[in-house]
Amino acid sequence: MATRNLLSLSRHRGPLLSLLPSRFLSTTISLPSETLTTVPADRSPPFLPYDEIACAVRDKLRKLDDPDPRFLRHASPHPSPADHSSLLSFPETKITTLDTGLRVATESSLSAQTATVSLSIDTGSRFDPDDADGTANFVRRVVEGIVVEEIGKIGGVLGGSTSKEKTVFNVEVMGKDVVRVLEVLADAIQNESAFDEGRIERERSALLREMAGVVQQNEPVIFDHLHATAFQYTPLGNTILGSAHNIVTMTKEHLKNFISSQYTAPRMVISATGAVKHEDIVNHVKKLFTKLSADPTTASQLVSKVPATFTGSEVRMIDDDEPLARFALAFSGASRTDSDSVALMVMQKMLGSWNKESGDGKHMGSELVQMIAINEIADSMRAFSTNYKDTGLFGVYAVAKPDCLDDLSYAIMYAISKLSYRVLDADVTRAQNQLKTSLLRIRGMSPLAEDIGHEILNYGRRIPVAELFARIDAVDASTIKRVANRFIFDQDVAIAAMGPIKMLPDYNWFRRRTYLLRY
Repeated sequence: MATRNLLSLSRHRGPLLSLLPSRFLSTTISLPSETLTTVPADRSPPFLPYDEIACAVRDKLRKLDDPDPRFLRHASPHPSPADHSSLLSFPETKITTLDTGLRVATESSLSAQTATVSLSIDTGSRFDPDDADGTANFVRRVVEGIVVEEIGKIGGVLGGSTSKEKTVFNVEVMGKDVVRVLEVLADAIQNESAFDEGRIERERSALLREMAGVVQQNEPVIFDHLHATAFQYTPLGNTILGSAHNIVTMTKEHLKNFISSQYTAPRMVISATGAVKHEDIVNHVKKLFTKLSADPTTASQLVSKVPATFTGSEVRMIDDDEPLARFALAFSGASRTDSDSVALMVMQKMLGSWNKESGDGKHMGSELVQMIAINEIADSMRAFSTNYKDTGLFGVYAVAKPDCLDDLSYAIMYAISKLSYRVLDADVTRAQNQLKTSLLRIRGMSPLAEDIGHEILNYGRRIPVAELFARIDAVDASTIKRVANRFIFDQDVAIAAMGPIKMLPDYNWFRRRTYLLRY
C-alpha cells in the first residue's frame, strides 16, 4: 500500500514536498541563506533539500573553476598562448662560407662595447680513437692552456667545453681586441710546436685531478653510466674524460693526429657577436686560418659508419652508506634533425623539474611535480631531453630517500605513460610558454655566439627564433600523444642508479609500466 501511495504521488504534477504528510516534514534541515538562494533561474526548483545542497556544491565548484576576477587582475589559472612577437626582432645573422669549407657567422650589435668570438668544432668524445677515449677533451684542455696565456694579457675571458659531439672555445674581449683573439686561436690549433711536452704534462696532471673530483659528483657519474648502458658497445657510450689509464699513456702524437683528422675546416664554425663587423671578421679569418685540412668528410658521415644503437638495460651500484638514492631512466629519443624533437622538448617541460628547496612544488603546473611535492617522495627531480646526430635520450633524473623509491617510481612512470593516453590542451600551452621563456634566456653574447655555431654545425643554417617559436606553437595535444606512442609506449628503457637503491623496483617493473592496460 505504501509503495502504491508513493507511485501515485510521483505522478502528481505539483511540487512533491507540498503533498507529503506532515509527519514526513517534522525533521528540518538548516541551510545557510545564501545556499538556498543559489538555484539557477533556468532550472526548475529541486524536489528535495538534498538537491539544494547538491546545487550549492556545484555552484561552489563552478566558482573555483572561474575565481573572482578581482583577484586575477594580472594572471589567470588557465594558461593561454603567449605573444612573443615584440621580442623577436633580433639582428640578422650573416654567414659566409670560405673556399676551404670554414664557415664564418656574425651577429652585430651597434650598442655593444664587448665582443665574443666562438670557435665551434663538430667533434667530441664520440669521435675519440677506439684505443684512446678522452682524446677530444685532452686536446681541448691543451688548446685552452695555449689560448688563456695570451688572452689573459688583454683582459679576455676564456671558456671551453667538450661534449659527446662538439668542442667549443668562447673568448669574450673588448671590441678592439677581436683580431688578437683570432690570431691566438689560429696559432693554437694550427701550430704543432705549441704542443710542447711541458704543457702536455701540466694538463695531464690537471685532468687527473679533475677526474678525481668528478667521481665525487653523483649526477655526472649517473649520466655517464646511463650512456654507457643505453649505447653500449658504441662510441656514444664513451665518457668525455676517458679512463685514467688513457690519460696517463696519451702522447703528443695522439693529440697531433686527433687535430689533423678532426679539426678540419668543413667541420668548424667561427661565430662572433657584439661589437664586430662581418666583413672584417671574414677577411681576418681568410688570412689566419690557412693551414686547416680541407677534408670534406663530415661528422654525420663518420657517425653513419658506426651508428648508435639503443639497448634496453640497466646498471645499479648499491651503496648503503649514501644517505640518498639517485637514478635516471631514459627512453630512446629523437635526433637533432628529427621533426619530433620539438615535441619532446615540450613533453620535457610538461613533466617539469623541482627541488625541495624551491618550495613551489604544490603550485607548479606539472602534475608529476605536484604529486612529488605534496607527498614528499623526492628531494629533487628533473626531466631531460638530449639530442644527438642520430639518436637521443628522453627521461627523468631523480634523487630521493630509500624508503620513497617505490612511490616515486610509480609517480614517474604513471606521468610518463599517461602522455600516450590523456593530454590536456592547458598542460601543452603551459609547457609551450615555459619552453619559449627558457629559450629567450640564452640571449647573452657568449651563449648567443655558441648557439650560432651549434645551429650551423647541426642544421647548416641559423634558425630564426620566430621559426622556432612557430614550431613550438604547432605542437598540440594530439601531437604529444602521437610522439609519446612513438618513443614511450611499450618501448625499452635504460636505467642507471646508485646509492641505497634496494627498494628501487626491478627492470621488468619499469618495462611493464611503459603502457597501461585499459579495457
